[in-house]
Amino acid sequence: MLFFLLSSLSTCSCPSSLQSFNDNNNGGGALDEVDRKERISATKEDIEWIKDQIQANGLHMQDNILRKGINPRTRAQQLQDLIQFKGISHYEGPESENHTALPCPGELLVEEHHSNYGEPWAGGRDVFEFLAESSHLSPNSRVLEIGCGTLRVGLHFIHYLCPEHYHCLERDELSLMSAFRYELPSQGLLQKRPLIVRGEDMDFAKFGSRVVYDLIYASAVFLHMPGKLVWVGLERLVSKLKPYDGRIFMSHNMKFCSRLGGEECTKRLTSLGLEYLGKHTHDSLLFNHYEIWFEFRRSKA
Repeated sequence: MLFFLLSSLSTCSCPSSLQSFNDNNNGGGALDEVDRKERISATKEDIEWIKDQIQANGLHMQDNILRKGINPRTRAQQLQDLIQFKGISHYEGPESENHTALPCPGELLVEEHHSNYGEPWAGGRDVFEFLAESSHLSPNSRVLEIGCGTLRVGLHFIHYLCPEHYHCLERDELSLMSAFRYELPSQGLLQKRPLIVRGEDMDFAKFGSRVVYDLIYASAVFLHMPGKLVWVGLERLVSKLKPYDGRIFMSHNMKFCSRLGGEECTKRLTSLGLEYLGKHTHDSLLFNHYEIWFEFRRSKA
C-alpha cells in the first residue's frame, strides 16, 4: 500500500500523452481532422454543446456598452481608481507595512499588457493547441519558446506541462515583468517553476547543455531579427532538439531562408542537420483569424 502511494507521488500527475496528428495537413481547420482518444483542442461536439447552452439560456449579444454592476469601469478607469483609491478596502500607511506578499503595478492588475499583440489575448490558446497537437506533446515533454513575451501562449504550456518543463528566452524587460509579477502568480502557476530567462542574441547557455526539447517554437520573433542571427540561433538549437521526433515551428514567414533561394536554403538546413517538413495553417476558435507556421525536424542523431 505504501509502495503504491509513494509511486503515485513521485510521478507527474498530468494527463496521458497525445496520439497521432495529421502532419501532412496544410490547410486551415486542421484541428477538426485530428483523430485521437484524447485531445487538447475543442471537438465538434464541444462546439455544439456550448452553442446549445447559449441558446438554452436565451442569450444574445448586447451593444458594446458598460453593463450594470457594483462598479463597471474601463481598464483606464480601473487604473485611475487603483492609483487614487488603492482598493475598496485597503491598508493605510506605507506600502512596506501592508500585507501584500507580491505587490503588483496597477498597469498589470488591469491587464493592459493583454492588448500588446494587435489581436485578442485568446489567440494564445489557439497557438498552444495547434503546436501541442502537431508536435504530439505529452505533459512530460519539454518545450522551449523563443520570445514568450507576456506569456499569451506560454501560460497554456505551463498549465499543461509538468513542473520545470517549460523554458523561454525573452529580451523585453516589460514583458518579463508582466510574466513574473502578474501572469504566473495570478494563474496559480508559481509551483510549476518555468525557466524564463532574460537574454538576447540567441544565447541559450543558461538553459544548460544537457536539456533536449520536444518542441522549440518562435511566434513572429524571427521577423524582427537579421537573417544571419536566425541562422546562428538555429545552429545552436539543433543539438537541443530531440532527433527525428522533436519539432521546430516558426510563424508567419521564413524570409531568412527564402531570401537565399530554395536550393541554397535546403543546403544550409541540411548542413545543420535540419529538414523542412512543410507549411501549415490553423484557424482561431473565437475570431476570424488564421496563422501560418513552418515546421522543421532534426534529421540526424
